[in-house]
Amino acid sequence: MPRLAPDQLLEELTPVDDLLIVQDLDGVCMQLVKDPLTRRMDPGYVNAAADLRGSFVVLTNGEHEGRRGVNRLVEAALGDQIKPDQAGLYLPGLAAGGVQFQDRFGHLSHPGVSEAEMAFLAAAPLRMEQLLLERLPSKLLGVSSEQLKVLAQQAVLDTQVSPTINLNGIFALVPGDVSRQRRLQQMLAELMDQLLQEASAAGLEGSFFLHVAPNLGRDADGRERAKPAAAGDVGTTDIQFMLTGSLKEAGLLVLINQHISRRHGVFPLGEEFNVRTAPRDHQALLQLAEERLPMEWMPRLVGVGDTVTSTQAADGHSWLRGGSDRGFLTLLKDLGACSNQPNRVILVDSSHGEVDRPSLADGRLLGISDPEDPLELDVLMPGGPADYISWFQTLAQRRRAGGHAIPETA
Repeated sequence: MPRLAPDQLLEELTPVDDLLIVQDLDGVCMQLVKDPLTRRMDPGYVNAAADLRGSFVVLTNGEHEGRRGVNRLVEAALGDQIKPDQAGLYLPGLAAGGVQFQDRFGHLSHPGVSEAEMAFLAAAPLRMEQLLLERLPSKLLGVSSEQLKVLAQQAVLDTQVSPTINLNGIFALVPGDVSRQRRLQQMLAELMDQLLQEASAAGLEGSFFLHVAPNLGRDADGRERAKPAAAGDVGTTDIQFMLTGSLKEAGLLVLINQHISRRHGVFPLGEEFNVRTAPRDHQALLQLAEERLPMEWMPRLVGVGDTVTSTQAADGHSWLRGGSDRGFLTLLKDLGACSNQPNRVILVDSSHGEVDRPSLADGRLLGISDPEDPLELDVLMPGGPADYISWFQTLAQRRRAGGHAIPETA
């Protein structure tokens, strides 16, 4: 199928009565940066999201709250004169892969998460720093102990329910050195495996998993494959220590369940349905949707992401496909087929920031998609977040003028 131009999608979506945009954040509405604390959010984007309330939710592996949370970016964008908790201007939806829910007033919850799991997560960032400081000296010869401490502190993202190690700052010390970058990736994988073992020893076996970003899909045992560094593409930069069940595709069903409840007063999957009780593979999620979601109540879905990968396997014939947005975008398209609606996928080019990523600029989608890729990308945004924000604001203006926004309950 030929792709749509962004303006064509605007025309298509403006009159839709029941619309739900499900959007990733980093790399989509803001540039990817080496230090997440330097991220900035466009105030025009925040206001457009408010204009689309009832038709817009986020689905991110980042988090809403904490010093690194997206709520801090919303507050900084709006300035001191506007209180987003009172005006309902926080971004509603799921964070941390689906275990952290927030409404637009900032009311936060972690459905299905135990106190013991929260306690282990609270201690994880300090443990990550310790493990990094044990391993980095042999990988960064000649770097002083003081600088190593700074690098370790910068690399650990102390988020509440998905603590992460991000190698971007460390990779900056070895630019273009693919072999050393790969050794650092291997070190990171071993470190995070050790943390999983420590969780099991604490009686929390099965509570957590490792989300690798970007990745090349999953191995036969379900573990996400790292994307090795290559010339011009640093590959895997982050590993998140996440609660089992934190899968965006499961989060998509949670968000649809909530959306149908707001419009029709019924939770078709149950009021307590969450990602920790949801199935964990694509086919089971699709089957649940087909059996339990009333297709006549399904909204028109638009999925927006930036992280989709495809690399040819060693056999030269098959493809290793992954990326943290691929799962939920694929399920979203499949749900469109079930409900006989043209659900759409927008892919935003996140190569414009500070992190090496494959680009959409030449249209070949190398490292992103392949000629046999079953995921149909309806609209490409090669201009990156700036182009997407402009498109998003225009859609919000048109729908507001048409009276389509539906007030979201607190």
